Amino acid sequence: MTTTTLNVRSGTAVMVGRELRRTVRSIDGLVLSIVLPAMILLSFVVIFGGAMNTGTEYVDYVVPAVIVLCAGYGAANTAVSVATDMTTGTIGRFRTLPTYGSAVLVGHVITSVLRNLASSAVVVGVSFALGFRPSGNVAGWLTAVGILLVFVVAMTWIACLLGLLLSPEAASGSTFLMIFLPYISSGFVPVNTLPEWIRGIAEHQPLTPVIEAVRSNLMGNTAYDDVWLALAWWIPLGVAAHAGAAVLFQRTRKR
Repeated sequence: MTTTTLNVRSGTAVMVGRELRRTVRSIDGLVLSIVLPAMILLSFVVIFGGAMNTGTEYVDYVVPAVIVLCAGYGAANTAVSVATDMTTGTIGRFRTLPTYGSAVLVGHVITSVLRNLASSAVVVGVSFALGFRPSGNVAGWLTAVGILLVFVVAMTWIACLLGLLLSPEAASGSTFLMIFLPYISSGFVPVNTLPEWIRGIAEHQPLTPVIEAVRSNLMGNTAYDDVWLALAWWIPLGVAAHAGAAVLFQRTRKR
């Protein structure tokens, strides 16, 4: 094992530990990550669920959308953390350490994925208490989790790219998009119930295949078209965002 490999592993472990400690010490952020997803699910199922006609139990229909909404929101918050690191001299301090440069970004991504897995587990746990009864098999669950992982990792790299480009204040605005975008999809109501002028956006925006793929696999109706379409959207987006973030980060290191 080479010295460079050890530096990559040890540097990444240090940065992941740093972000995990920041997450635990930020009480308001921890509450938002854990409590907010459960509150959103409760609001839709308990308050609006009785008025929704989706052809199935509403809790079965809406759980994938709430998971995607909260996972996207949690990933987008990474943009604020990265922008803060870039503007407070933290990155400059890390440059003096004997570790590889991108460890700080990788630390943000891994911590965001862990945080979103925890919040998704809370959503699923609360949904079972509300009557969620998925009929998918083990392969369906693994496929749904895999699609969500691809989505969260890609979203987090996009958030890292925004954090490198924007100020902390502007980066915080990126969370608005991830809160708003799932509502223009098939996540909360069937697309054919939306106004006609907005159906085209709902049917072809990148969150819809993620939600449909997760929903169908959890409910035992594997829809391969949605799985492949979700991967076709989010793998290229994640790779492009990762490459863009790496280039921007290297440029800042040379200044």
